[in-house]
Amino acid sequence: MLIFSKSLVKYIFSVYLFFFSHDVLYAQVDSSLMYKYKKVYNSLSNEIMINGSFKNSVLIVEQFIYPSVKKDDFYKEINYLKNLSELQLQSIHQKKQRFKDSLNNLTNAAIFSVISDTLFVMGDTAIYGHLPYHYNFNDPQGDSDWTNTFVIKLLATHKGNCRSLTYLYKILADELGAKCWLALAPNHIYIRNYSKQIGWYNTELTSGTFPTDAWIAATGYVNPDAIRSGVYMDTLSNQQSIGLCIMDLAQGYIKQTNNYTDSFVLKCCNLVLQYHAVNPEALLTKAEVLKRMYLKQKEEKNPVAQTTYNEMEQVYIMLVKLGYREIPYKAYQKWLNTAHQDKEKYQNKKLNQIIKQKN
Repeated sequence: MLIFSKSLVKYIFSVYLFFFSHDVLYAQVDSSLMYKYKKVYNSLSNEIMINGSFKNSVLIVEQFIYPSVKKDDFYKEINYLKNLSELQLQSIHQKKQRFKDSLNNLTNAAIFSVISDTLFVMGDTAIYGHLPYHYNFNDPQGDSDWTNTFVIKLLATHKGNCRSLTYLYKILADELGAKCWLALAPNHIYIRNYSKQIGWYNTELTSGTFPTDAWIAATGYVNPDAIRSGVYMDTLSNQQSIGLCIMDLAQGYIKQTNNYTDSFVLKCCNLVLQYHAVNPEALLTKAEVLKRMYLKQKEEKNPVAQTTYNEMEQVYIMLVKLGYREIPYKAYQKWLNTAHQDKEKYQNKKLNQIIKQKN
């Protein structure tokens, strides 16, 4: 019997409702909507404060935007992938473990296979089949449809981007008790892993490869100062990962209301910066919010305008000192093509050799 996970497919038919009424929503910023956003903010604030569940934090944001996606359906899908990963782990866990962290490494390998490979795994009573997830080249940044960056959309369509793919990987790792870390590069998120045998290595889910640090830095517009300051290519703690979800909520607020100048987005940025002082998105968004607040205050001849300007200036100066810079759109497109067409040129040769020996 061949079994494929099918829950959440109904999501495809409801996911565009938000965008069909997008212009209407822009015009309907009211106290009721603000109350809902504050309620979600409070839930995420609690999650980050108690170092809670990354999985729940992702769902809190995505389900808020699309209430038709049921929590039980999401958990059912994640549980299916967890069980599939466990079955895959059993199928590759045959040789004697040489290191204390060998089980962790094999678990990460199983998760990688579930996300990147076509699998047919024997269970107790059935053969479980699963198709790989692919990169969405049509709308990688969610410019035409923001939900193309969501985990719930990835589960329904098997197409996603660096956000949804890495989020799903971390969710499964957390469910299985495996260690992995999210890491940032300009306009990009990837996975960092550690093995006693290999050391630190990178897992790139957009191309299903293991690129070297040098390649990520050289092709991804990563300033050496940004590496030293921890803005890019550093491991994120669980709380800092939850902080990414809080920034997702802030971006959702901006997209839905087009409102920068009230306190909500700034409140999100400040909360994230409490736990991740060099979060580039939080810093850049905060600077943009302060700039818009300053321009509005200046036009209204508000006496606090100069104070707002000084604060904005300090955030921009901090970004420069940290080595922050964005990757141009054309350069990002070139990076994507390179990542998929020239895989052999930038992969971790030591890791590939070990994988070949195990196979």
